[in-house]
Amino acid sequence: MWWPRCRLSAVRMIGARMSGAAGGDKRKELEEEPGVGLQGSGQPPTKKPRNKKGKSGRYVPPPKKKSLGISFSHQHFRETQYYFENDLRKVIPYYFDFQTYCKGRWVGKTLREVFSSEFRVEPIEYYTQAAKAGRIRLNEEPTDLNTVLKNNDFMRNTVHRHEPPVTAQRIEILIQDQEVVVVDKPASIPVHPCGRFRHNTVIFILGKEHGLTELHTIHRLDRLASGVLMFAKTLAVSKKMDQQVRERQVQKEYVCRVQGEFPDGEITCEEPILVISYKVGVCRVDPTGKPCRTLFQKLSYNGTSSVVRCCPYTGRTHQIRVHLQYLGHPIVNDPVYNTEAWGPHRGKGGKVNKTDDELLKALVDVHKLKESLDLLDLPEADHHCAVEEGSTDNTESSTLQLSSQTEVHAIVRTIDENSEVAEEQVGKAEDGSSLEVTKDTASGQEETPVIVKDHLCGECKLVRKDPSAKDLVMYLHALRYKGLDWEYCSTLPWWAAADWQED
Repeated sequence: MWWPRCRLSAVRMIGARMSGAAGGDKRKELEEEPGVGLQGSGQPPTKKPRNKKGKSGRYVPPPKKKSLGISFSHQHFRETQYYFENDLRKVIPYYFDFQTYCKGRWVGKTLREVFSSEFRVEPIEYYTQAAKAGRIRLNEEPTDLNTVLKNNDFMRNTVHRHEPPVTAQRIEILIQDQEVVVVDKPASIPVHPCGRFRHNTVIFILGKEHGLTELHTIHRLDRLASGVLMFAKTLAVSKKMDQQVRERQVQKEYVCRVQGEFPDGEITCEEPILVISYKVGVCRVDPTGKPCRTLFQKLSYNGTSSVVRCCPYTGRTHQIRVHLQYLGHPIVNDPVYNTEAWGPHRGKGGKVNKTDDELLKALVDVHKLKESLDLLDLPEADHHCAVEEGSTDNTESSTLQLSSQTEVHAIVRTIDENSEVAEEQVGKAEDGSSLEVTKDTASGQEETPVIVKDHLCGECKLVRKDPSAKDLVMYLHALRYKGLDWEYCSTLPWWAAADWQED
C-alpha cells in the first residue's frame, strides 16, 4: 500500500516543476512586492512600499521578524549610569521603550480601551498626556488614544524607568577563561533582567564594569540568594553544560540557615513540587507536581537556628526553600516561604488550607502591610499598583497586574532588544526632560547625581525608603558546583558561622 504515497509525491514534484517553469513572472512579482524579498538574499525590496491605506485610512506595515535571542551590547549598557549611596548600588532613572505587537484580543478596540482595561499601572490621564507628548507611538508614528487597533499594529511606549537599589558589594570573579565566567554573586542582585530590574543585574554589571557581553546563563540563583554563578562564553559551552545538568552529572551544594533545630543525620525529602504562579514565582508541595529530591544535613545549631547543607538532585524552582518549608524548618528570613500567609504552621507538612488564588493574595497582602513588595519580587506593574492603592535564557518581560480580589492576571510587554538607545550616558526625553550626573573631578568619583524629575512619571513623585541590610539577603548560598571535569567553590557566608547570632 506504499505506492499511492509515491505517486502523490511524484505528482507534487511535477506540479512544482510546471509552476516553476511558468511562474517566472510570479517570482519577479514577489521580489518587487513591498516588504517581501528573497529569503536569505539580504537584499531590500526593489520597489518603494506603496501606501496601502485602503478604506480604513491607516497603513499597517507587515510585522518584523522576531529576534531569535537576546544579546546585550555596550549600546544597551550605555542607557544610564550607576551611583553608590548608603552602601547601595543605584541606577539613575532613564527612558526606556516597552514594545509589543497588537494582541488578538485588542483588534477592533481603541488604545484608550486597551490601556484602561489592561495597562492599569497608570491612570488613563497619564496615557493621554503620554500620547500627546509623543511617548506612545503606533507603527513608529505619533498617535492618540482614540485610534482603533488593527492586526499587526506595532506599539511603542516610552516610560521613565526606575530600578530598585541592590547591594553595593562588588561581584567577585572566581574564574574566567575562554569557556566560562564564574562569579560569587552577592545577595539582592538578580541574575538577568526581569521585572523592575535591568541595569541592577549580574548580566548588566558584568557587561558595564568588566566588558563581558553575550554571556550565556548556565543556571540561575534567586535574587536574594548568593554564591557560585556560572556563565558560558559561547553557545557550544552552554550546550555542553546544559547536557551535563540534564543528565544529572552536576553536583550542587548549598548552605542555608533554617528556623529551629534541624534533625541529626541525613534527611532526604522527595515531595513533588508544583508551580502555582510562574509570574510571581511561588511553588508548593503537591501530589500533582514534578518529582524532585533534596538531601539535607545539619552542620551546626546555635540554640535558635541551624546551618544546613543542602544537595538538590533535581533543579525545580525554589526546590530547597519549598522542601525546607515542608519539613517545618523554613529558611530564617525567607520572604515567601516563611510568612504567616501560609497559615499558623507556615506550610509545614504541605498543609496550607487555602486555594492558590487565596495564597497569592495573602502573600501580596503580607508584603503590602510591611511595605516590602520588592522582597516578593513582583514585576513592575504590581509595585506601582500597590503603592497607588495606599501602601522585576535571558528573556525580559514585565508586568503583572492585580485584579479586584483574588486572581493575578499576567500582561507581558515584550521588549525588542534590538531597539535604538541613546548614545549619550545621560538620558533625554522627547519633551526635553533630562538627567544630570555630577562628578568630583578631583577624585574621579561619582557624587550623588542631580536627577531632574520627569513631569509625567508617577514614580518620580514617590519617596521610597532605602532597603535595610536585612532586606537585601536571604540565608541561602550556593557553595559548590562540580561537573565531570570542573569544580567551582566560594567561601562560607558570614551568617553560616557556627556561633553566629542574629541581632
